[in-house]
Amino acid sequence: MPDKLYRDVCETVGQVRGLLENLQLLGVRHLPPAVPTEDLPVCVTSQDSGDGAGPCRPESLEEIRADLGDCQRCMLCEKREHIVFGCGSAAARLVLVGEAPGREEDKQGMPFVGEAGRLLDRMLFAMGLGREDVYICNVLKCRPPGNRDPQSEEIAACEPFLIRQLAAIRPRVIVGMGRFAVQTLLREKQAVSRLRGQWREYEGIPLMPTYHPAYLLRNPASKREVWEDLKQVMGRLRGSDA
Repeated sequence: MPDKLYRDVCETVGQVRGLLENLQLLGVRHLPPAVPTEDLPVCVTSQDSGDGAGPCRPESLEEIRADLGDCQRCMLCEKREHIVFGCGSAAARLVLVGEAPGREEDKQGMPFVGEAGRLLDRMLFAMGLGREDVYICNVLKCRPPGNRDPQSEEIAACEPFLIRQLAAIRPRVIVGMGRFAVQTLLREKQAVSRLRGQWREYEGIPLMPTYHPAYLLRNPASKREVWEDLKQVMGRLRGSDA
């Protein structure tokens, strides 16, 4: 055995022996067997694991998508082409939440495609990120007819799945994009222009409200404000690297 490996093994054995001796001094005589992760109950929200009810595991995104199924929970199911669940990394530190699928998203089953999606890609690139590094989804999973504002019963049917997605991913930061997404997440009626740039929280996770990429296509002068918002997000993410 190489000398370095031998020293490392001896050091580890010494640390384990010391830990066991300390436990013995504390009166611990038996260690409970480890519970397999898959046997733990599911954490439905991000706060469940800390509520004193015992250990639990987050759902996987695959489990949540399977539960959503061919969703018939509201009337939006009647005219949609595809459910737009979300895409990106299940281990993302940053989740971007938009309003609802548009026409192209409904056709492709993917969030933020088309011209607004290409602008979002450029915004991510400027942050040093790609779609594979973040998770992107919407408050609603189905397109409202004519891209109208979602109705309260549609939000009530769909938002629990967003909450479960966030609990599964456990991101460090959320970016809420667009009037409807921001007002829904924050339970606010103020204009995004008054809410953007100020840190808030959703499900206990820091949230930065900002404009939707589609809005920036119509109002390019607001790109500077969004970049200021995203710089705050980048700073928060860098601060969580440790």
